[in-house]
Amino acid sequence: MLEFLLALLTTVTVGALLVPLLRASARRTERLDGELAIYRDQLAEIERARADGMTPESDAAAARIEVERRILAAAGNSKAVASKDSSTLHRVLPPALALLIPLLALGIYLQVGRPGLPAAPFGARPAMDHPNPPNVPGEPMTAERLLADARARLAQQPNDPDALSVLGEALTLEADGTVTQGAIDAFSKALAGRPDDARAHYYLGLHEAQSGDSRAALERWQALEAKSPPDAPWLPMLRAEIARVSKAAGLPAPPAQSAMPQPSRQQQEAIQNLNPEQRQQAIRGMVEGLEAKMKDNPGDRAGWLRLANAWRVLGENAKAADAYAHADALGPLDTGTLTDWAEAHVRQIAPGAPPPLEAVAVLERLEKAEPRNALALFYLGAAALAAGNKPDALRRWKTLLALLPADAPIRSLLEERIKAAEK
Repeated sequence: MLEFLLALLTTVTVGALLVPLLRASARRTERLDGELAIYRDQLAEIERARADGMTPESDAAAARIEVERRILAAAGNSKAVASKDSSTLHRVLPPALALLIPLLALGIYLQVGRPGLPAAPFGARPAMDHPNPPNVPGEPMTAERLLADARARLAQQPNDPDALSVLGEALTLEADGTVTQGAIDAFSKALAGRPDDARAHYYLGLHEAQSGDSRAALERWQALEAKSPPDAPWLPMLRAEIARVSKAAGLPAPPAQSAMPQPSRQQQEAIQNLNPEQRQQAIRGMVEGLEAKMKDNPGDRAGWLRLANAWRVLGENAKAADAYAHADALGPLDTGTLTDWAEAHVRQIAPGAPPPLEAVAVLERLEKAEPRNALALFYLGAAALAAGNKPDALRRWKTLLALLPADAPIRSLLEERIKAAEK
């Protein structure tokens, strides 16, 4: 009877959790429809201004291209949702699996498991034979395994910063998340050998928060956030802890790190008293200051990314593309940053002109990372057509056409280009 009740509760709980999943498609579709309506109004306004003579033809064409680029980006974001919503199987399969798998697992457990057997305490588990057990595929990396691995490495190299940091983390996990004195000693030794060890700074900040010194924890974590690369995998967790500790301690949440260089308090007060044009010049001066610093420190990949984002915000797309290239030379960019780099190139293209070779190289990398990226499909199709390769242009444009919503304003332009290429 108990097992039946557990199965029933599991089924009801999973069913409740699936309600947002089943409603997500409608919400996303409504959002896309709203965006497309805004873009249609913008296109109509541009056409009225051109017809009234208020906007020159060249400016109107450039404005239309920009709105169409935004439509492409919106369509690209919705393509995965559109493909999922178009299939009954994709709508039914996730809920069915979510309901059936827990029931199947419970049935198997009742057949081969021992529900009445009490859990053994962590310390009573049998010790592993090997002092430094290898990572066996499929076997979880427990605190016990982390401890064994760290201690084996420290037996060979007692001052290895990485092993000391792993030891501190394992001791913290073993204590159910409490940073013990042994873990503090390990992290302190790790920082003596590697002052920028992110793991050690994170856990020492956690110890400070657990000890009631929330301000010290936040200062340490904010310093770690400022020094971390923009794509550092620990940043989401670090920022979540900063927000949690700030809220628990009743302290104001620190501002998120921005791509734009942050002015001092005196500079902020001075900027507030400027008119819009002077304020823009002041911001540009700060960005140019960052650019000068990068010339003295060209190996700072995170700095190049900050500079690229800052130039992109200011609309200096050529300078942004150059900064992205410097960052990419120091380490390959991820898909999201590749998209920003490609947009910086695309925004420099004259209306009706094909993308230059530098833009094509970035767009091809973006297409390889994300084969159905709308921006890459559109502009690589234009590049292929300009090079005389109509089959490639048609393949990309037809793929993009299939991804676009039926009422996307850019469909007519794309269909015209396809017809012209097929002649």
